[in-house]
Amino acid sequence: MRVFVEGVGLLGPGLSGWPAARSVLAGEEAFRFAPTIIVASDLLPPAERRRTPASVKLALAVGQEAFRSSGRDAAATATVFTSSSGEAETLHQMCETLASAEREVSPTRFHNSVHNAAAGYWSIATQSREASTSLCAFDASFGAGLIEAVTQIVFRRSPVALMAYDPPYPEPIHSARPLLASFGVALVLAHERGVKAFAAFELTFPTGGEKSTRMSDSALEELRLGTPAARGLPLLEAIARNKEADVVLDLPAGKPLRVKVSPC
Repeated sequence: MRVFVEGVGLLGPGLSGWPAARSVLAGEEAFRFAPTIIVASDLLPPAERRRTPASVKLALAVGQEAFRSSGRDAAATATVFTSSSGEAETLHQMCETLASAEREVSPTRFHNSVHNAAAGYWSIATQSREASTSLCAFDASFGAGLIEAVTQIVFRRSPVALMAYDPPYPEPIHSARPLLASFGVALVLAHERGVKAFAAFELTFPTGGEKSTRMSDSALEELRLGTPAARGLPLLEAIARNKEADVVLDLPAGKPLRVKVSPC
């Protein structure tokens, strides 16, 4: 299964946008951990922008950047959203409400809690009526999302955008499910090599127990292990270094996925 990368969006601690992050991942600049700064998308109408939760802002921010660089029409492109945690802050607030004497959850908070909230806001922001899939596979959510996106591309013969995102939970859930930082990545992928393509992914499923690829920088490796959406960092590092590389990602049930990354 082979696809072509036309756009990247990236937002994480010390990685504010793909152009700046590419220099870090290429080893040209040192990685410095800093808080992830997330702002509401200017694609949304003011009413939706005011009630947009943090995870949706994160997904929309990286998706918007990826489409801007790809030149694709977001309204005409199918999407796959993948997250291990969904909207962490809203889930925390709902648990607080349900544990209180007044157990009434607001409709806005409830609709922000569902796992496809980001897909819904994306369709409003881009006016897209294309197919959208939202999924979760715990720590292997990025790999599962990539498989879903590439499978759709192979069968649909049309581009698909993958958006992976994870914010950390507040306490006390954080103690049970600690995530290091808010992190999001988006990839606009196509079935054929166009003028905007700058890398290719070729996916295979090795039968041996191969270990997932580690980052060359120890701080970036800590980020990769600390946030499920950041498990895609080795792919981005290979793209940034503009060289051929074999990257192994985790799939559910401990299965490996090998991705051959080639520059275009």
